[in-house]
Amino acid sequence: MPSYSPQELATRLKSGLLSFPVTHFTAGLEFDEAGYRDHLSWLSGYPVAGLFAAGGTGEGFSLTAAEIDRVVRVAVDEVNGRLPVVAPATGGTANAVAQAKAAEAAGADGVLLMPPYLTEAGQEGLIEHVSAVCAATGLGVVVYSRANAVLNDRSVAALAERNETLVGFKDGVGDIENLTRIYAAVGDRLAYIGGLPTAETFALPLLQLGMSTYSSAIFNFVPQYALDFYADVRAQDREAVYRRIREFVVPYLDIRDRMKGYAVSIIKAGLTAVGRPAGPVRPPLQNLKDGELAELTALINKIS
Repeated sequence: MPSYSPQELATRLKSGLLSFPVTHFTAGLEFDEAGYRDHLSWLSGYPVAGLFAAGGTGEGFSLTAAEIDRVVRVAVDEVNGRLPVVAPATGGTANAVAQAKAAEAAGADGVLLMPPYLTEAGQEGLIEHVSAVCAATGLGVVVYSRANAVLNDRSVAALAERNETLVGFKDGVGDIENLTRIYAAVGDRLAYIGGLPTAETFALPLLQLGMSTYSSAIFNFVPQYALDFYADVRAQDREAVYRRIREFVVPYLDIRDRMKGYAVSIIKAGLTAVGRPAGPVRPPLQNLKDGELAELTALINKIS
């Protein structure tokens, strides 16, 4: 039984920073439940607005359906209603529908609908895909617009009118014109979530487009710094935001951009740097090299 109705979920998600925790693995790349529970217990002690289990930062793309279900169930149990838990729905329509139903059965409060795997599709096909998932569950659905599933303003408006349980739009593209068109068409009907990696880089300008929140991956290892950054964004304190971008975000991006997939790998490296290791990333991702980990550790120590 979810703790939040779809509209309650939307209101909650709009209100604060969003946590996208990593998924802990053992040295043998199996799910480390004890480590994951400890991580969620630590993070849920901070005032965030929602927790997205097994998302992109959580390597949901490398988890089996059974593993996703287990991760979501563990998250729901560990968080125990302290904040909403949103589960992923991935792949083609049949798979996404099955995962949305599984999320509801697991006690999650919402669904983050990822782009379909590999195949490209037109706008009408994407509308049918999103609508099928919305119809399959009573949970609030947040659609992730990116990669091969970028929704335009007409499609978002049609989906919002057609599906009462569609409560959120997460953007992973950063097309300012498209975002402006979407907000002009739909207004505050949806919760808007910034989903570009690293989201802090874009947070201040996207605030002007109705995106009151974003998915913070760095919250995993520097939670208070991430919250302070978010507070500066919401206060529109440009001087403070750009000071933080100069002192941490830009040099962090310089490390992240050295290898495809490091946007996830660097988060687990950050946890190692602060003494809370989450294990390795699963292939095809690669762990940071020792020298890069040392660079990241020194950078984190400067802001701690």
